Amino acid sequence: MKATLVLETGKSWEGESFGYEGNTSGEVVFNTGMIGYPETLTDPSYRGQILTLTYPLVGNYGIPDFEARDFFWLKKHFESDQIHVSWLIVSEYAKHFSHYEAHGSLADFLIAQKIPAIEGIDTRAVTEYIREHGAVPWKILLEHIPDREHFSDPNERLLAYEVSISEPILYHSPTPIGKTLLVVDMGIKNNMLRIFLSLGLDIIRVPWDFPFTRKDLEYDGIFISNGPGDPAKYLPTIQEIQKAITMKKPIFGICLGNQLLALASGAKTYKLPYGHRGQNQPVRDIRSDRCILTSQNHSFAIDESTLPKHVAPWMQNMNDGTNEGIYFRDTNIASVQFHPEATPWPHDSYYLFHDFIQQL
Repeated sequence: MKATLVLETGKSWEGESFGYEGNTSGEVVFNTGMIGYPETLTDPSYRGQILTLTYPLVGNYGIPDFEARDFFWLKKHFESDQIHVSWLIVSEYAKHFSHYEAHGSLADFLIAQKIPAIEGIDTRAVTEYIREHGAVPWKILLEHIPDREHFSDPNERLLAYEVSISEPILYHSPTPIGKTLLVVDMGIKNNMLRIFLSLGLDIIRVPWDFPFTRKDLEYDGIFISNGPGDPAKYLPTIQEIQKAITMKKPIFGICLGNQLLALASGAKTYKLPYGHRGQNQPVRDIRSDRCILTSQNHSFAIDESTLPKHVAPWMQNMNDGTNEGIYFRDTNIASVQFHPEATPWPHDSYYLFHDFIQQL
């Protein structure tokens, strides 16, 4: 079935549908990663976005067992329990897949999850357009299906409400070290939970708007997770973080957690023209002058010029100079914009989890 990618200006690209048959709208973004589409599709930070994969051939290693669980009863091969992208755009879909862990095709997985997909699109042209004009609302239409879609911006929604848990969940590590971590779930990826549990931490996982500073909760540190959307919209979380900062407990944030910590300190955030998404983003640790390759997925960044004096830049993106992390002077509070849990790849910054746990 013919599918068309349409801009509000009238500009369009045509391709062929290979996923679920339905129309949708959202913010078109691009990811430069060569691997990892099962993890990427199920990353809650992509909620409401139309994802363009720049690597030209997608689907060649199929999809692993979606029902498989690990020791912690988390999805073994995926970052959440569902696909969060609104639509998938690829240049060429590999109909014949081959991998020893493959249980099915990418197309069958998308259809089962009711996610449309389009191939035969010039993804280079789409990427160039986004780089020149920014990540703006688009819609995709399928032939013979009535167009009832409006151009919509997912960042106007309270997306964390859609991806966070509704009630607190307790996890116990099989190798406990006697420490408990409070995890604020803004749309957390499974591998973050998996790493903390495997390193011996018990976890109290709470919803995005939970009053986690209340006195009846006992824990040794706080972790603020990744998640989708505009960080400035999460006022309940920002206010709780402001209270948590005064508690003098170690705090660590990743991605959206980095932005929320900055907002709680009084700084401001802004929307990047087209964001950072991929597995090859070079980042410099300002304090050690060390450069690492990182996995990234974000649309917003911290405005360093608005950071208060007690908060300093920690990490810097080597491509465009944007902020990739902050730390609070004379405290155990810090955060990074990239993804050290590395699902998918690389593992250069995995050490940050060990450094944080040593502070508890």
